[in-house]
Amino acid sequence: MSFALDSAALDLLFREARTARVFTDEPVSDETVTAVYDLVKMAPTAFNISPLRITELRSREARERLLPLVSKSNRVTISGAPLTVILSYDLDFHEKLPTLMPAVPTLKDTVFADEEVRERQGLVNAALQIGYFVLGVRGAGLAAGPMSGFDATAVDKEFFGDGRQRSMVLVNIGHPGENAYRPRAPRLPAEDAVTVL
Repeated sequence: MSFALDSAALDLLFREARTARVFTDEPVSDETVTAVYDLVKMAPTAFNISPLRITELRSREARERLLPLVSKSNRVTISGAPLTVILSYDLDFHEKLPTLMPAVPTLKDTVFADEEVRERQGLVNAALQIGYFVLGVRGAGLAAGPMSGFDATAVDKEFFGDGRQRSMVLVNIGHPGENAYRPRAPRLPAEDAVTVL
């Protein structure tokens, strides 16, 4: 048995996939988002800390709260997507460690007792999970439009008033509409990105 994905799957996830900017009005169900998350949660994070949190903005009211906090160029895309999610990390992820890492019951009160350590590890590991999330959306046959043009401090205050979650990326999700993609931008060749020692 080969564990390698076939060429069509690699195209779907990587070679042919791009950031979508236009979507149809076909809805994205809660069940689809749950199915994507159920894949994403299986991918590795350090000590299985799983700090990523997903906030779905489905209602018009939720979108209207978000729009003033994003760059003008992103407002049209968000308004036209059937679903926008805020991907954030939870500073209190360590509270779940007794369940997520029962083999090391002291993690919560030793390694992750320091908030600075939690913030750094939450950021790094949620970034990993964001990559997994985008691939999960693509794997579900949907288009993903990740974006960073927003005021993260304002989004945190508006949507996570207690200050325990930190927003990292907004992702529009849906079926790609007409002219959804820009042409593929160049990528660095391996000789510019990979060092062999």
